[in-house]
Amino acid sequence: MILSLKGIKKYFPVRSGVFLQIIGWIKALEETDLDIGENQTIGVVGESGCGKTTLGKIVARILQPTSGKITFEGIDISRKIPKEIEKKFRKNVQMIFQDPFNSLDPRMTISEIIGEPLEAHEIFSSKKEQEDYIKDLLGKVGLSSDYLSRYPHEFSGGQRQRIAIARAISLNPKLVVCDEPTSALDVSVQSQIINLLTRIREELRISYLFISHNLDVVYHMSDKLIVMYLGNTVECGDANEIFDNPLHPYTRVLMSSAPSWDPENRKLHKITLTGEPPNPMNPPPGCPFSTRCTLKIERCEKEKPKLIGDEKHKVACFLSEV
Repeated sequence: MILSLKGIKKYFPVRSGVFLQIIGWIKALEETDLDIGENQTIGVVGESGCGKTTLGKIVARILQPTSGKITFEGIDISRKIPKEIEKKFRKNVQMIFQDPFNSLDPRMTISEIIGEPLEAHEIFSSKKEQEDYIKDLLGKVGLSSDYLSRYPHEFSGGQRQRIAIARAISLNPKLVVCDEPTSALDVSVQSQIINLLTRIREELRISYLFISHNLDVVYHMSDKLIVMYLGNTVECGDANEIFDNPLHPYTRVLMSSAPSWDPENRKLHKITLTGEPPNPMNPPPGCPFSTRCTLKIERCEKEKPKLIGDEKHKVACFLSEV
């Protein structure tokens, strides 16, 4: 196991007034569990504001959890850890961000951008070795070695994302967090980036935490799937199992809303969802989806369901118990 999260919560303070007093908390994540094994892709889906990116940033240690336990290769890294463990973690867990333009320093050349993590971890003893490695890395992501001295603004969105991918895999990590890596790109480029990520996974045997709105991409990329709503995991398990047999009403809504080239062959009928997600500062006391669910029962508004099932398929819904 590369990384394990148990009971992770993340609350953000809401401040107001001259003295910025805390008036409430945004509950971005609630009691989240996650296990990431070697050479495994775990997809995370849900509408905007459900906590997907927060989860990804906690996995990459960009954010610290409010509570819960994070284990990296058997070592507890939930709080402050020794420098040598931190350095090992940074080398083995990387992140690809949604916007490739904002994630690349515009004042640095491509050689400097990709070379920065290599120098920080003292991978090469000479500039010549490092430059040859960077050229080879650019070739792996489909870019010419002639681009080394150029700057990010000289490239298209797809090329910038390839540069970001090259930087992420430069240290040969065990896990890469992909936060909507294709959503800022043209449709014609998205499939190229997906194919590139798939090939890199096969060649380097790395794992992905793949965050996306695109259910079609998640279906083709993922071994396991997590469906999130209002900071909660409402369904998780084997990706094929969930796509073939979605149990939670919210998952069915997501599957129904996915575009299809052949609408007549959709597995699910069109499901209409009304209303907006509840305020994350004041979530409903029962099921987080109860305010928008057309199938809810009285128990849903009073009691919060727990994830039940086996490792292949779990769901947090009282209707699945019937």
